Amino acid sequence: MQPMLMKSMIVIDKNKMKRNLALILLFVTVMSMFGASPIDKFLESKSISTGSTAVLVRDLSTGKILASHNADRSLLPASIMKTVTIAGLLREKGPDERFHTYIYADGPIKGNTIEGDLLIMGGGDPTLGATCPPESADIAEEIIATLRHKGITKIDGDIRVDTSLYTGPACPASWASGDLNEAYGTGSHALNFRRNANGSRAVRNPETVFLTYLCSRLRSSGITITGTTEIGRTGLTDTEEATELLDHVSDTYAEVMRSCMMRSDNLFAENFLRTFALSRGKEGSTEAGAAELLSYWKSAGVPTKGVTIIDGSGLSRSNRVTANFMSAILQSMSDNEEYASFMPLAGQEGTLSDFLKGTALDAYVAMKTGSMKGIQCYAGYKLDEEFAPTHSIVIIMNDIGARGAARKAAEDLLLEIFD
Repeated sequence: MQPMLMKSMIVIDKNKMKRNLALILLFVTVMSMFGASPIDKFLESKSISTGSTAVLVRDLSTGKILASHNADRSLLPASIMKTVTIAGLLREKGPDERFHTYIYADGPIKGNTIEGDLLIMGGGDPTLGATCPPESADIAEEIIATLRHKGITKIDGDIRVDTSLYTGPACPASWASGDLNEAYGTGSHALNFRRNANGSRAVRNPETVFLTYLCSRLRSSGITITGTTEIGRTGLTDTEEATELLDHVSDTYAEVMRSCMMRSDNLFAENFLRTFALSRGKEGSTEAGAAELLSYWKSAGVPTKGVTIIDGSGLSRSNRVTANFMSAILQSMSDNEEYASFMPLAGQEGTLSDFLKGTALDAYVAMKTGSMKGIQCYAGYKLDEEFAPTHSIVIIMNDIGARGAARKAAEDLLLEIFD
């Protein structure tokens, strides 16, 4: 064979090999796309950091895992921490419990006069004076109506607020300083008033705001006050002559919890955490509540390795959870008739009103969201036609890029899984 012809044939063979190789690579790429799992496609999103993302989707009836990634990785939960706090208190106290704020005449009542102080015992109710659901009755008007009913027109003493129910600082030390002046970063108090906020700004002394309002309403109603106001661990000074005048009662825990989850209310969640500590016989501090909540779930058989609980709302960037921890709590609460109903329905309510809207999962997923800078999380359930949970869903995304793209990736993941 002539050398020139051989060289020509070699070139042709090389070109053919290149074409064949390209076809093979194209075939492999196409097949890999068709064969990629929902979780693989999810992690391909440029807004997802694979090392800082965890996913766990589980069939509640069989225990089968439909999607899993980094299920044991400790990650920042943001507001899905509220599902942990609320689940603990709901199991401990039930849905029908209520917050109580007691009003006492701290001294004898003679004729039209309280010969002593009017004492308000802070009961940790986060709904006092709030205009968001569930709205409570105006406690000042209730006090006035009670005094009028008893013919009392004079308080020959002080108006005092007892704040001894809660101990420790109103805000955890780990909360970012930039959050503390915002309405969402206000502290939790034994006596809260108007959600401890003035517009978009936090109020540091809700007790003072309440006392100013109450005294003004009393005086404008013709009730004389001879003394001043006092806040602190005051308690009853005349237990033999003291009279309970009023028990101001909040709506049920269930309704307060629903409002907390729908609106992602940090104040409500922080008061739930302190209330949980008190319900377990501990002091009413955030620190005690956090320690008791972690201990509680550990004793319930929930895997707590890698979990750190600092607060009840998730505002602290020192909180850490794992997808396994969150999934186990969701599993344990899946037969509770109230719990899933607290969470917004996808495409319908609250923080999920635009999520999965118009898709096959619209109104068939109920989840709590968690959002902070660089964070987007989801924890909740896939529901059946009767709105009963069928699957638990945990998606924790830290170090995200564009939030909208991360949200879209989470939507696509769920649509792929439940197709």
